[in-house]
Amino acid sequence: MQLHELTIRESLTLLGQKKISSVELTEALLNRIRTYDKNLHSFITIRDEEVRKEAASADNQRKKKVSKPMLGIPVALKDNFLTKGIRTTSASPVLDDYVPQYDSTYAKKLKDAGAIIIGKTNLDAWGHGSSGEHTVHGVPHNPYARGYVTGGSSSGSGAAVAARFCAVGSGSDTGGSNRQPGSYCNVVGLKPTYGRVSRYGVIAMASSTDSIAHLTRTIWDSAYVLSIVAGHDPLDATTSTQKVNSYHETLMNNYQAKIGIPKQYFEGLNQGVEKSVRKALEILEKKGHSLIEISLPNAKYAYPVYCITVSSEISSNLARYDGIRYGFDRSKFQDEARRRIMIGTHSLSTGYADKYYKQAAKARTLLIRDYQKAFMKVDLIACPVYPFPPFKHQDRDLDPLQMYLSDVLTVTANLTGNPGISVPIEFVNDLPNGLQLIAPHFEESRLFRVGFDVEEELQMYKKKPRLIA
Repeated sequence: MQLHELTIRESLTLLGQKKISSVELTEALLNRIRTYDKNLHSFITIRDEEVRKEAASADNQRKKKVSKPMLGIPVALKDNFLTKGIRTTSASPVLDDYVPQYDSTYAKKLKDAGAIIIGKTNLDAWGHGSSGEHTVHGVPHNPYARGYVTGGSSSGSGAAVAARFCAVGSGSDTGGSNRQPGSYCNVVGLKPTYGRVSRYGVIAMASSTDSIAHLTRTIWDSAYVLSIVAGHDPLDATTSTQKVNSYHETLMNNYQAKIGIPKQYFEGLNQGVEKSVRKALEILEKKGHSLIEISLPNAKYAYPVYCITVSSEISSNLARYDGIRYGFDRSKFQDEARRRIMIGTHSLSTGYADKYYKQAAKARTLLIRDYQKAFMKVDLIACPVYPFPPFKHQDRDLDPLQMYLSDVLTVTANLTGNPGISVPIEFVNDLPNGLQLIAPHFEESRLFRVGFDVEEELQMYKKKPRLIA
């Protein structure tokens, strides 16, 4: 039995049956990380001795009949999630030596559920990027194609889950940062409804669009973890008091959805990407779901609105890193952070706020109304995640505008607060690809249920990367 291949569901079953121990599972993952990650750069920090002790403790708790939903399961956290006593850098030199004194709510919920933090994963610094290339900790390589990007900004978590270094890696999705590495790394990337999961203790990028969740290899695992980490948090006023479902328990329910296909999201696509997505939609149709063409007339404004809104919030959020309270001063900011700070500061400055930021806020309302109207006709919206397949390192990094085009199909859900998911589908030219599903607010169950139909048919989670030691 290859323990690194186990999903969360399989691991919990075997741990419960006492066929494996948490110590064995953890050691298998650590060995795999040591063997392969030097060529992948998915982790910034790896915990060795501490995680072994925690695994042994989990095994002792299980012997004593302690019941916790993630007991003894190793997890990875994106390095912008605060972790008490564990260095948290956000992949930026500004925070190179920062060690938090408390846990993010997401980390605390997983720890309370019995999970073990095996390490902190790489990312585009501060979450600024859609390729994983903006980091000082080594650019992550796509496990399925060395020299190609992983998608970002949750690049390390996407690569780590795909490489079988862990069964789940956390991520923050501000403009597609979970769904994008989900698509490019052949894993499930979830963006919940804004406010479904607490942002407390996650280093803020843009406070009105940040959504917190994870990447896994299967839909069941994603649904199961969301059931644990979702819910109201008094430390985050934007979290909802709406009931949290046992999302994984609804996957076998009979459900036939009306799925909207927005014509605007199928314009200018790479032919291979479009063909792959169309095949996935045909699967859904054969499963009894109906496909309905819809229009999102304001979709063309989504990226400009996103750019102004998010850059403005970035300039505000990064103002606190003045060298007095955290790590080093602002001279350590790199090019991408400086670029976004300048755009945002200009958009908020006297004489320009009315022209840019306030106009973007009005246009954001139009996007929200587009989605509201669409969901009066359909249950879900389906489209690609990226308009093109994974690209080689530096192919787009030298041209920021070309890089920003990576986000055009994902940013709208962040601006409107809707939940979305990337489900692995057929590869394009031997490179991973994903189908994006978007649901009404707090209808994550629909994402999982319909995504499960695609997963069940294609079983892309069985496709393994060939890693280089």
